[in-house]
Amino acid sequence: MGKSIAIIPARGGSKRIPQKNIRDFCGKPIISYAIDTAKSCGFFDEVMVSTDSEEIAKIARKYGAEVPFMRSEATAGDHATTEDVLLEVLDEYKKRGEEFSYLTCIYATAALIDPETMAEALKIMEEKEPAVVIPLIQYSYPPQRCFVIREDGSAAYKNPEYTRTRSQDLEPLYHDAGQFYVYNVRKLIERKGTIDDDYYPIIISEMDAQDIDNLSDWEMAEMKYRIKNR
Repeated sequence: MGKSIAIIPARGGSKRIPQKNIRDFCGKPIISYAIDTAKSCGFFDEVMVSTDSEEIAKIARKYGAEVPFMRSEATAGDHATTEDVLLEVLDEYKKRGEEFSYLTCIYATAALIDPETMAEALKIMEEKEPAVVIPLIQYSYPPQRCFVIREDGSAAYKNPEYTRTRSQDLEPLYHDAGQFYVYNVRKLIERKGTIDDDYYPIIISEMDAQDIDNLSDWEMAEMKYRIKNR
């Protein structure tokens, strides 16, 4: 396998949950779990944190990640995308004489990732060579039977043709687990960070991921973590 880097984006500002990326999670800063997972899976030549915060950088280094440079002002704002951050990191490493074949972006709040899942995703990338390997979760309830609220306040099926279809006869649909993404660096750069196809999935359970947008989500993530590790 070619050289591989793990990049953990961790911006300092967080409006909904203050200091979200370094907030205590079951006894440790939450970013430490992403760092531990990346280091324990044994695939990465470099595990780095991209941040604009000296406090986050200090904690990241304490738990074994590299922070060789700080994030630029351009990628520290609210409108910068994750891909903007990744391309900036790759460009900065290239200036320093280091290039990578594969890149894994791990979200700083992804505390539920199993190292085995990440290792499997990296093997899929090596074998299949898609643009991206992405963890997916199957919807627990068929989205084909969703309701919409009309202007008059009444509710209606969005797709009434599926009203009487048995759940087992509906096509399974999946959503992004919001944990990590394994990129083919060449394809990421060629497409300038905009990848609309060429994905390969790795299916995980709802117990192995939790999107964290508010404190209730945070508590749910901690509960899942305790159940998984009891």
